[in-house]
Amino acid sequence: MTAQSDTLVRFLLPAAGVRGVHVHLDATWREILSHAVYPPTAAELLGEASVASALFTGHTKVDGRLSIQLRSNTPMRTLFAECTAAGTLRGIVQLADGGGDAPRDLTSLGEDALLAITIENPGLDPREPQRYQSLVGLTASGLDEAFEDYFRQSEQLPTRLLLAADGEHAAGLLLQKLPGDEGDHDGWSRASALFETLGKQELLEVAGNELLHRLFHEEAPELLGERPLRFDCSCSRERVEGMLESLGEVEARAAAEPTGAIDVRCEFCGREYHFPLTELAILFSDTGVSSPAPERLQ
Repeated sequence: MTAQSDTLVRFLLPAAGVRGVHVHLDATWREILSHAVYPPTAAELLGEASVASALFTGHTKVDGRLSIQLRSNTPMRTLFAECTAAGTLRGIVQLADGGGDAPRDLTSLGEDALLAITIENPGLDPREPQRYQSLVGLTASGLDEAFEDYFRQSEQLPTRLLLAADGEHAAGLLLQKLPGDEGDHDGWSRASALFETLGKQELLEVAGNELLHRLFHEEAPELLGERPLRFDCSCSRERVEGMLESLGEVEARAAAEPTGAIDVRCEFCGREYHFPLTELAILFSDTGVSSPAPERLQ
């Protein structure tokens, strides 16, 4: 087996009756990280959330996009990571103006904190996707433990999850027992015991199929599919125009008045959009064109 980076791998341990997904990010993660300067814990949580969003697209049927969002009243106001069915990822952390870092223990986020998984699949109207959202309890200290508890409770299936991130790599491994009587009687115990031998450092250092061979070679893992992953942002000039139209002409012109233009910078990719007053006049005079609504954190 060869080592691969920026890849999602789905696999099966047939005798044990266990399925799994492995994700390892290198260049993709560094690209996400390059668009802002984050304190250490916030960056680590962003890497873990980015990997989790990709892992879950390999676990659940997603035709559009899957996002993970954590909101709190701590210095880390919002954590957001998204992976599409095409394998593109993006993510950001929004911090309070006063600075500070995110808490490492999620249980210290407070009662108002909210962690959600949202799936958006295409609807009949492309401007109105079908949205499914699940709330994840914050009773565990780490993201991987919180998501483990969520899958055990929502799907009623034994699940193991490990997430890790540093400044160069981000990686994750998800195991879940197949429903029903698949596998021999101690298959899950064997797979779980092998999973327990994996540490975060090894998860980060060993990419792709090599890790699966190291851990599960005695279980003869079967590869079910691979998908390349990469950074990409869905922002566009048309989406920004839609945002300006939603503001209305009076408010947009007022925002542009001090400098003679509106400048919008995408927080995900750093792309900048410049709208001078002359273009705003054209935008609002063209009442026959309706742009799609802009992307928002959901």
